[in-house]
Amino acid sequence: MKKFLALLLFLCLSLTACASDGPAETEIFAMDTYMRLRIWGDRELLSDTVDEIRRLEGLFSVTDEKSEIFLLNRDGQAVLSADTAEILTRAIALSERTGGAFDPTVYPLVSAWGFTSGEPHIPTQDELNVLLPSVDAAHLRLDGSNAALTDGAQLDLGGIAKGYTAQKCLELLSEKGVQAAMLSLGGNVQTLGSKPDGKPWVIGIANPEEPTEAIATLTFNGSMAIVTSGGYQRYFDLDGARYHHILDPQTGMPAETGLASVTVLTQDGTTADALSTALFVMGMEKSVELWRESDDFEAIFITQDRKIFATKGAADLLGGCEFEEITR
Repeated sequence: MKKFLALLLFLCLSLTACASDGPAETEIFAMDTYMRLRIWGDRELLSDTVDEIRRLEGLFSVTDEKSEIFLLNRDGQAVLSADTAEILTRAIALSERTGGAFDPTVYPLVSAWGFTSGEPHIPTQDELNVLLPSVDAAHLRLDGSNAALTDGAQLDLGGIAKGYTAQKCLELLSEKGVQAAMLSLGGNVQTLGSKPDGKPWVIGIANPEEPTEAIATLTFNGSMAIVTSGGYQRYFDLDGARYHHILDPQTGMPAETGLASVTVLTQDGTTADALSTALFVMGMEKSVELWRESDDFEAIFITQDRKIFATKGAADLLGGCEFEEITR
C-alpha cells in the first residue's frame, strides 16, 4: 500500500519541465518513495546524485540496522557523521520553531500505528498515554557529533529526511557546475536554476481527492523547494474509518485540523519538508500566524471542503484554480 500510494504521489506532480535538447533523467525507489531526477548537463552526474541519495538513506533509515538513526534508537546514544548531526540539529531547531508540531521523536507513535511495519493498528488511549511522554524533541541531546536519547525517545526523520536529501543533492550538483536540475523525491520537488530554453518551471499541486490529478499549478523561474504534505499520501482504512500518517505529537492521533494538504515554498528543502508537516498539524490559523512572523517561506492550504488559500508570495505563482489570498 505504501509503495502504491508513493507512486500515486509521484505521478500527481505535473513535472512539465523539459528543454528542447532534453535533460538527462532517471527514476529510482528510495526512502520509501518513488523519485525522479532530471539534470541538464553531464549525464554521469545522475549516478552521483543517486549515490548521494543512497548514502543519506543509509544514514537516516529507521529500519536499516546499519543506519546511524537505527543504532541511536537502539542504543540510546551514538557518535554521528556530519550529515546526521546536521539534520538532527536542524530538526531540533524546526521543532522549537513550530512549538513541537514538527517533532523528530515521533517514532514510537508511528510504530504503534503500524506505519513502519505495514500492519495497521489503532492504538488505545492507554497505549498512547504510555508512549506520549517519550515524544518530545527535548529528549534528543546533541553535543557536537555525540547524540543521546533520554526517557525512551526514538527518532523518525520521515518528516525531514527527503527535504534535507534534496537540498544536499542540489548543492552537490551546483558545485559540479550544473546550471539546471529538477528533483522530485516523492512529495518533495526542488529546482536548481532555470531551464536552458528560458521556459519556466511548472509544478502541479495534487488534488487531495484525486491525487493523480493536479488541482493547481505553480509557475516560476529559478531555484525553489516545494513540499506538500497531505493526509491522502499515506493512510489505511480500518473498521470503516480512515487514518492518515501525519500524527499530532501532542495527542498521538492523526492530525485533524480541517486541512487536506499543505504545500510549502522556500529556498531550503529541509525547512520546506519540516514546515509542510508542522503546518498540517498546526492548522491554518496558527500556520498563518507563523507565516506572518516569518520571512523565509510561503504556503498553500487546501481545506477538506476543497477551498484553496495561498499566502501572498505563493499566490503570485499560483494558477489553474480559484483561491483566496492571505496577506500580512
